[in-house]
Amino acid sequence: MGIFSLVLISLFTFAKAAVPRATSNNCVGTISSLSDVSAAVQCTTVNIHSFTVPGGRTFSLDLLQGTTVNVLGDIQFGNATWKGPLFLVTGQDITFNGNGQVFDGGGGYYWDGLGAKGSTKPNPMMKIKMSGTFSDVHVVNSPARCFSINNVGPLVISGAVVDDSQGDYPNDKSNGRPAGHNTDGFDVSGNDVVIRKSSVINQDDCLAINRGKNIVFEDNYCHGGHGVSIGSITSDVVVEGVIVQGNEVVNSVTAFRIKTDKTATNSRVSNVTYSGNTARNCSSYGLLIDQSYPAVVGTPGNGVAISDINFNQGSTELSVVQDAQMVAVNCGKNSCTGPWDWSDLKTSGGKIGKFQNTPTLIGYAAPY
Repeated sequence: MGIFSLVLISLFTFAKAAVPRATSNNCVGTISSLSDVSAAVQCTTVNIHSFTVPGGRTFSLDLLQGTTVNVLGDIQFGNATWKGPLFLVTGQDITFNGNGQVFDGGGGYYWDGLGAKGSTKPNPMMKIKMSGTFSDVHVVNSPARCFSINNVGPLVISGAVVDDSQGDYPNDKSNGRPAGHNTDGFDVSGNDVVIRKSSVINQDDCLAINRGKNIVFEDNYCHGGHGVSIGSITSDVVVEGVIVQGNEVVNSVTAFRIKTDKTATNSRVSNVTYSGNTARNCSSYGLLIDQSYPAVVGTPGNGVAISDINFNQGSTELSVVQDAQMVAVNCGKNSCTGPWDWSDLKTSGGKIGKFQNTPTLIGYAAPY
């Protein structure tokens, strides 16, 4: 055998020894405390058992690509005055099985009726920076926003539950107000996100889309709170390709809303389709499109272009209480462009709201 062949064999042998075999991570990691995390995340199966996360600490999972996570017990988060988050998961192509187990944020300790303007709270509670599937996670008592989604690739969330119903009641810190505030269910700032067959009971937006493309929100249940929102939209932001379909919104301030900051510039919201939704007992608006945020139907700005906002491909029915407004559209000059197809929008109860600088609405009669 020549010297050249011996060198090749030696290099091949070294390479085999230097590169871990793919099967080396096919182990099962078990987490029963934060001290178990660093070893467990070296495996591509991670089982999480019931334990309490100490106050002021983040339960953080930085997972290998292709990992499967199984939650096998409830997770309680200890109380501490800090900004959070309480939970963080990162990784690509992750299968996260919540199995209906409960993540309890201990909201009663933090709630003061003031949300972000009150005492310091973990915000968000659950930070999702993964791709793959995230299913059957049950969250109760989020101190402020629940899920913050900033995914690294396509993500499907299904069967999630956000139950902040205890925040509907006053406590000894809220001066007679509902104690929970700013408890958004899902805040999305990412592309290629599907949220389906989930439920939210809270005191703020069920869904808030801050930025992103190709976002689907379907077959979900929203109770209380502020309904399904796009925005508020700030400067240099794009929201494009949103489908809101088959959802039920009950007892919310507003069913569906697009809100853009009055001072925002160089942003756009386009290609948003609502279909097959139902909303009942809305207390302020059925549908609100408003470019005057943080005011409500104030003097609008015109730095955000809004186009292709359609209610078609299936009837959306909005019902509001007697003193509420069925629909209000408050656009800046030349910033809302159409026509918009509203042929499948049905409204009842209440009264018609303000219409300003509104494009042609196909199939919907409104006073201009």
